[in-house]
Amino acid sequence: MKMNFKRGFTLIELLVVVAIIGILASVVLASLNTARSKGSDAAIKANLANMRAQAEIIYADANCYSSAAGVACAAAAVAPAACPSTAGTVFGNTQVQAAIAGVLAQGVTAACSSTANQTSWAIAAKYKSDDTKAWCVDSSGKSKEATTLAAGQGGATAAVLATGLCAQ
Repeated sequence: MKMNFKRGFTLIELLVVVAIIGILASVVLASLNTARSKGSDAAIKANLANMRAQAEIIYADANCYSSAAGVACAAAAVAPAACPSTAGTVFGNTQVQAAIAGVLAQGVTAACSSTANQTSWAIAAKYKSDDTKAWCVDSSGKSKEATTLAAGQGGATAAVLATGLCAQ
């Protein structure tokens, strides 16, 4: 009995299979990047929600959004800008700073503001998936998307107001 050793795949067949696998891999990687950005957006929203919960604990203790129990609620206002860690403000609290650090770890920018005497505050962080939108949380209980940002704007300052609230 004679065996035929010429079985197998031709070079053309192998190249076609490799090309198809390459195309499928590029489609999967493209959709994976979108999912990764949306995951970052979800992490931003979760960190800001955690910050609001911590701020309300602070308010329950001090009757204002001061950074520490027993600290007078007379801190100066924080103008809409990058989030400071100013003592006497809600942004000086270590748990709040950790939530803000979690937001910034997503590779986005954030902006904070608060009123004098620390009676209200707001924080907004740009989305990772869309440079023209941000998620804003404030002391009035609002959690909303701000869509008034210009593409490529350095910060999320357009989403927070000097009154310590999210922009309408």
